[in-house]
Amino acid sequence: MKAPFSAYLTVIAPALKELIALLREDFAYVSVLATDSPGFTLQVSQHTKSVTHATMTTERGIVVRVMQNGRYSEYAWNEFDPSDIRVCAEMIREELMKQIRMMELMNIDTYETGALQDEPLTLFVEKETDVLPENADTAMLLDLLQEISDSGVSLAGHAVECNLRVQSTHISKLFLTENRDLRQSYVYSEGMVSVVVVRDGETRQAYEGVSGCAGPEIFEELARKVETAAETAEKMLDAEKIVPGEYDIITTPEVTGLIAHEAFGHGVEMDMFVKNRALGREYIGSRVGSDLVSMHEGAACAESVTAYAFDDEGILAGDVTEIDHGILVTGICDALSAVRLGTKPTGNGKRENYAHKAYTRMTNTVFDSGESTLEEMIASVSYGYLLDGMQSGMEDPKHWGIQCIVSRGYEIKDGKLTGKMVSPVVMTGYVPSLLGSVTMASADRVIAGNGGCGKGSKEWVKVADGGPYLKARATLG
Repeated sequence: MKAPFSAYLTVIAPALKELIALLREDFAYVSVLATDSPGFTLQVSQHTKSVTHATMTTERGIVVRVMQNGRYSEYAWNEFDPSDIRVCAEMIREELMKQIRMMELMNIDTYETGALQDEPLTLFVEKETDVLPENADTAMLLDLLQEISDSGVSLAGHAVECNLRVQSTHISKLFLTENRDLRQSYVYSEGMVSVVVVRDGETRQAYEGVSGCAGPEIFEELARKVETAAETAEKMLDAEKIVPGEYDIITTPEVTGLIAHEAFGHGVEMDMFVKNRALGREYIGSRVGSDLVSMHEGAACAESVTAYAFDDEGILAGDVTEIDHGILVTGICDALSAVRLGTKPTGNGKRENYAHKAYTRMTNTVFDSGESTLEEMIASVSYGYLLDGMQSGMEDPKHWGIQCIVSRGYEIKDGKLTGKMVSPVVMTGYVPSLLGSVTMASADRVIAGNGGCGKGSKEWVKVADGGPYLKARATLG
């Protein structure tokens, strides 16, 4: 079935159009983003159960953006009375003009920015889904998750806990200007199961996840995933510490996605170019990887948790080729930064919610596939590791250093997996050196979207990343 567009947004749309017309009397550009996104989060363990009618992206609110004399200002609120639109317009007008006057009086250093594009465009998108979060039987889902938790504990001999956390959100967004009317509705869901084991005072944990542009029916897959998590957690009890050094590595699609996100995520977000805070700006048109390295970014390049039809600035979703056979072609850009840089926006302007500023943010960040098989890649390694289990990562966009923390590494010796495991593993390096060492890529590709990404330590948004298995050389510790 189609995920129906919000009835609430449909009702208030005519009044919001009237609001735009009234504000256009005083401002050169006016846009409105209105959101209505219900959802839920369920958590189950051996000791607790909880239901929360909120997720990372649940919200209901409105933000108006205006421009006058090259200065942009915004006003956000979450209570709107369509019957009193003139009073509302006057209140917003006064507040926005006050912001602009304050900037002028205080001589605040601002970017003089031209008007955003406002070519006529109408779009209405309702994506397919099986179950809507607002209609889901949460009691039945809790029972399912409890069964999976019990199974996880029984499957691992040293298990002390099996935790599950799932969330599902129905996104509805309305973007309006004088000439644009864009509406979209879709559902995304994600879930994770982790098994915790303890032996002789040592604790280990392994997890498996599911995610996609789908409803809560996707959580049934966790019943199969828990077996892998339990088996991995048990094996991790026998894992050894890795001997620091430089090794040949093969990354699973999950770890490949972590590299994509950290290496060419924030480093090519072009709002960082405006502030000269990213080394990537100096490498446009230059080699940053081997010929096997190509990478796409954009909400339109994969059907995942971030596969929206338009971004929070009313720019249609894009599919940007950031790296083409090792050459850095371009970055990604929000609408305001695009005007300041004299380029085109790429559909990557995202807000944490309606009350937060729009920044250039990642959506799907994905390495392209190659032609090798995993078996061929393993056979080509004299000594190294197959890295699996993404934990976290960090990047320094100004100097292009990268650090990826991986749950475990499986030893490869003379072209074969030995069965020995090391854990945890920290992979570090200089991005062009790491990607320049890529010599093989598998034909398959996986994209995952569990969790979120912050810009610095704030502004959390949904992202997805992935790619094929990659063979490279890296420093591990």
